[in-house]
Amino acid sequence: MKLLHVESGMHLYGGALQVLFLLRALKGLATDQVLVCPRDSAILGLAPAYVDRIHAVPMRGDGDLVLIGRLHRILRAEQPDLVHLHSRRGADVLGGIAARLAGIPAIVSRRVDNPEPRWLVAAKYRLYAHVVTISAAIRQLLLAEGLAAEKVTCVPSAVDTDRYRPGGEPDWFRREFGLAGDEPALGMIAQFIPRKGQCSLVDAAPAILARHPRTRFLLFGRGPERGLLEALVAERGLAERFLFAGFRDDLPRVLPNLDMVVHPACREGLGVALLQAAACGVPTVASRVGGIPEAVRDGESGLLVEPGDTPALAAAVNRLLAHPALARHYGAAGRVLVQRAFSIEAMMRGNLAVYRSTLAATARH
Repeated sequence: MKLLHVESGMHLYGGALQVLFLLRALKGLATDQVLVCPRDSAILGLAPAYVDRIHAVPMRGDGDLVLIGRLHRILRAEQPDLVHLHSRRGADVLGGIAARLAGIPAIVSRRVDNPEPRWLVAAKYRLYAHVVTISAAIRQLLLAEGLAAEKVTCVPSAVDTDRYRPGGEPDWFRREFGLAGDEPALGMIAQFIPRKGQCSLVDAAPAILARHPRTRFLLFGRGPERGLLEALVAERGLAERFLFAGFRDDLPRVLPNLDMVVHPACREGLGVALLQAAACGVPTVASRVGGIPEAVRDGESGLLVEPGDTPALAAAVNRLLAHPALARHYGAAGRVLVQRAFSIEAMMRGNLAVYRSTLAATARH
């Protein structure tokens, strides 16, 4: 089986990280693996260990219509059995058109829970032989928008439980982020974009600090809303309690030291950072939206609240801060859940089954 993967992400988090996991797990199972990715992307430096060839090309997003021609030429030269389109930013629709023109069946991964109008779903998904969603919630969304059930398979995202594991370094952690020994550390790991919900955490902070005044909030990530959030925190007089920690490539070292991860998103396909936190034995308070209830089991590995319900968010955080034994219990249960349901092996096997069934169906037709 010769596979050609297309991944348009520049940074190695979210979807691009999942692609790297898949390439690594498929090595030796696929007869030939080819990756198409952007120039200067993070995956470009790591994928050579797992693939036979890489084509690094310009990828400029949905408006980059020239990408159709670039991908078509690569497909004609490589002649793969199957194309797997892993991300948006033009790689899904434009990649699907290129695959259709080359006469090669394409699979697309759907990682977001953004609703689409039924007319767009009917037109867009004709390009693909099959759709893989990273959560059951996204699959249900696509079915509700008109896709046939037999065309959509849920294969959950994975986390590397060997890298992400319990066992913190509290002295290093507190030196690194300037925390005192008696300051609980709450972390949020997400892009600074509106749907991730950092504003909800800022809104909940006064009620949390009223009960636990030594709490520190560490916001990890980058994105266009960072400046606005920093201004909001300063305006509320919370600058001493919030730390904008930026993008970190050492999260496996950072996460086990957090007392809790908070994720009050208003939309979320699944939440890889939540799986990483669970693998490290860290309890989570998050919104009951999208695929989050699959990653965080309410009352089992964390607590879920309705999106935008600031009082409920503060109450849930305060509950875990006030009951550390309960927080530890949730953290331990989260690691068990991740090992059982979100392993790299399970993710690879799920995608491999889709590849085989798609090729079998194509042969029959």
